[in-house]
Amino acid sequence: MKGLAPLPTDRAALVARLAEPRAYDVAIVGGGATGLGVALDAVARGFSVVLVESHDFAKGTSSRATKLVHGGVRYLAQGNISLVREALHERTTLLHNAPHLAQPLAFVMPSYQWWETPFYGVGLKMYDALAGKAGLGPTEFLNTAQTLQNLPTAQPQGLKGGVKYWDGQFNDARLALTLARTAASRGALLVNYCKAVDLLFDGGKVAGLRVEDSETGKQYKLQSACVINATGVWVDELRQKDGAANPGDGRRPTKNMVAPSQGVHLVVEREFLQSDVALMVPKTTDGRVLFAVPWLGKVILGTTDTPRDDLALEPTPFRSEIDFILGESARYLKRAPQRADVKSMWVGLRPLVKPQGDDGDNTKTLSREHTILVSRSGLVTVTGGKWTTYRAMAEDVLEKCFDKSLLRRVGAGGTKTLALLGAAPQTKARRSICEPPGLHSYGSEAAHVQALAQSADEGGEPGLGGGLTVAMVRFAARFEYARTVEDVLARRSRLLFLDARQAQSLAKKVAAVLREEIQIDPQMAAFSLLCDKYLQIPS
Repeated sequence: MKGLAPLPTDRAALVARLAEPRAYDVAIVGGGATGLGVALDAVARGFSVVLVESHDFAKGTSSRATKLVHGGVRYLAQGNISLVREALHERTTLLHNAPHLAQPLAFVMPSYQWWETPFYGVGLKMYDALAGKAGLGPTEFLNTAQTLQNLPTAQPQGLKGGVKYWDGQFNDARLALTLARTAASRGALLVNYCKAVDLLFDGGKVAGLRVEDSETGKQYKLQSACVINATGVWVDELRQKDGAANPGDGRRPTKNMVAPSQGVHLVVEREFLQSDVALMVPKTTDGRVLFAVPWLGKVILGTTDTPRDDLALEPTPFRSEIDFILGESARYLKRAPQRADVKSMWVGLRPLVKPQGDDGDNTKTLSREHTILVSRSGLVTVTGGKWTTYRAMAEDVLEKCFDKSLLRRVGAGGTKTLALLGAAPQTKARRSICEPPGLHSYGSEAAHVQALAQSADEGGEPGLGGGLTVAMVRFAARFEYARTVEDVLARRSRLLFLDARQAQSLAKKVAAVLREEIQIDPQMAAFSLLCDKYLQIPS
C-alpha cells in the first residue's frame, strides 16, 4: 500500500505562504503534541490553520516521553478514575489511527512480597474493567516461573510471582511529525524554526501574531481572531505578553500557571531486559514508578519526577536522579546497569498545572490533567495533560473556542477515526516497535523512501548506521521539515535518544547529505556538543 505521494515541505514555499496577506481562522503557537493535535482537529473541521514552532516540532517535552501510550496505572491508585477512563479509550484510538507508530505492549509487575500480586492484580483488573471493549489484553496472575519466562533478567532472589497487564508504546517524535504532516496534507500551514515574538491586538482583543523566521530574521504578521497558546511548560511567556499589553484594568499581574517537573530517562542495551515485555515497578523506595521498557532495539529506564525552576530547552539531569534510576534498576534486574552502560540520557520538562494559590513545590500533588484558560483579550492557553490524550485535549480546546465565540461552532471533530499518514491495515507481518529502527517506522510511506533511494541512484539504500540510510535523510529534508543534523538524528530517526555516541559518529555523513538538500548550514558542530550532553553523567 503506497498511499498518496508525500507533500513537499520546501522551506521557501512555506515562508512565502507566511507572507501572504490573509486572515486565518486559527493561529497556534507551539509544535508539540497539543498544538499539533489542535492543528489537525481544526483543519479537519474545515478551518484555515497556521501553526508556528520556535524550534523543531517536538523539540521539547513531546520527544522526551517514556514512550508509553497508557491509561495511567498511577492515576488509578490516586483515584482519578475519569482521567484513567479517558486515557484508556484514547489509547485505543491512537493505536488504531497510527499502527506503524503505536502498538500494544505487555508489562509485568514482579512481586517480592506475598501481598503484591493480589493487591496490584485486583487494581489492574479494575484497569481492564475501565477499558472495557477498548482493552488490549486481560490481566494475568503469574507464578515465579511464568514471571521469569516473561522477564528473563528479573532479579530471581525473593521473587514470588507477578502480574501481567497491557498498555501501549509509541514513537513520540515521529508521531508529532506525522500529526504535522497530516495537518499539512489537509491544507494547514505549519512552519518550524519560526518564533512567535508578540501578539497582535485590535481593540484590546487578540487579533493575531507577529512571528520571526529564525533562519532569516525576517518578521511576518499573521491575522487570526483565534490564537491558541500551546507551548507546554513555556505557556506563561506568551501569557505575560498578553497581560502586559492590557494594563490598567484593575487586574492583578498575570500569575504563572505552570510548575515544571523534570523526568529523566536512561537508555541501555537490550541485554539488560532480553524481552519484548516491559518491567514496571509501581512503588519504588521513594514512592515513584520505575519502568524498564524495550524500545527500538534498546531499553529505556526511568523516570523521575523532580521540581525544576528553570525552563531550559535541554535540561540536565541531577546526579541524584541518575543514582535513583540505576539504584532502583539494580534492585529488580539480575544484572545491574552501571554508568558506563548508559548509551544516552534525556530529560523532559512536564507542564504540571498549579492549583490557585499553590507554589507547586511538590510536583506529585500537581494536576496531570490539561487546563484551558481564555484571557479577557481572548488568548486561549492550553497546557498540562499527556501524550495519550492529545486528541481529546484538542477537541476540548476547540470546544472552549466555540463557547467563547472565538470560532463559529461546527459539528463534532473528525479525528477519532482519522488515520494518520503512513497508517496501513494491521497485519500479522507488522514489525514490532521494540525492534531496532528501520523502514517500519514509515508505515505505508516506506515505499516512497525506497523509491527515493532508487530514483537518487543511491546504490540500494546505503546504510549510514543505526538503521539510517541516505534515502531517509533525503526524505527527512524534502518531506519532513528537517533543517538540521539534530532534526534528523534526534527526531526523524531516534538515534540520539538510543545511542548518542553512534549519533555523533554519523553527524558528518548526515550533514553532507542534508547540506545538498537544503543548501544551508545543517549545524553539525552544535549537534556534536548536544551529543556530549546526552552522554555526560553529572558530577
